Amino acid sequence: MTGVTASPPVPLHLILGEEELLVERTVQAVLAAVRTVDPDTELRRFRGSELTAGQLAEQLSPSLFAEGRLVVVAGAHEVGKELATAITEYAAAPADGIVLVVLHAGGARGKALADDLRKAGAAVTKCDKITRADDRADFVRGEVRRLGGKIAPGAVGVLLEAVGSDLRELAAATGQLVSDTGGTIDEAAVRRYHRGRAESTGFAVADKVVAGDRSGALEALRWSLTLGVPAVLVADALADAVRTLAKVGAAGRGDPNRLAGTLGMPPWKIRKAQGQVRAWRPEALAVAFAAAAEVNAEVKGAAADPAYALERAVRRMIDAREAR
Repeated sequence: MTGVTASPPVPLHLILGEEELLVERTVQAVLAAVRTVDPDTELRRFRGSELTAGQLAEQLSPSLFAEGRLVVVAGAHEVGKELATAITEYAAAPADGIVLVVLHAGGARGKALADDLRKAGAAVTKCDKITRADDRADFVRGEVRRLGGKIAPGAVGVLLEAVGSDLRELAAATGQLVSDTGGTIDEAAVRRYHRGRAESTGFAVADKVVAGDRSGALEALRWSLTLGVPAVLVADALADAVRTLAKVGAAGRGDPNRLAGTLGMPPWKIRKAQGQVRAWRPEALAVAFAAAAEVNAEVKGAAADPAYALERAVRRMIDAREAR
């Protein structure tokens, strides 16, 4: 019996636009498609403004061991003439086993390169900034469908009011609601978790803690628990925030686009953590790690009062950040 051979991946992709969440999702979708053919494909990211034509040629040269590679060049609208020429020439005859993904803002700057890649047959994906309210509403509805849920028409507007316009926060809130409601979201469900306040999520509590905002963190914690956010989700958000700081801090002050593949997180998250981690000494992070681990155990059954355990963890983390 003859097996089914997977089709070779598209060797050239052009992603146009500046909506980071959509851009990153597209990159991950391309990577997933490539890894269905070659599971060992390596992801390498570069910033166009920091890349030379020679370095690009090295990255796009076939390996002696035929190792798969996906090369992402971000900020292609910023590249100089020499690198733009190198990208265009490669696009005319891409190497086997290598997939090139070019990220371009999509405006007039560097438009010639984008046009050349189109002519070369690149698969084009548009990720334009979502600025209109109607488009954000469409995004929310699409997110719910993608996750296998349903949302009432009135609930979309309530969610947009509660969370705001940031696509990453909308995606996170939508995912939480689909999970918590079993997939059927109505206005009551949105109001129960948000009540017009974006501060009601565990991630918001963690953000306040990382920023050292004691009163803001405690207020956000009280709101989240009052509005029904499970204590375990708040504890998980605190642990995730500390892990992110530690990983980004250990990686140093590199380009977020390059570090994304290594750290396993999107560039926007790395960029944000790079600005936050400067305020945290290694000793403070160690204390925060211990507090996060302890409160995770407590809210999963070890503590009689999960709310008190969370408040104690928040205070302990901020105390560590402030200690000198």
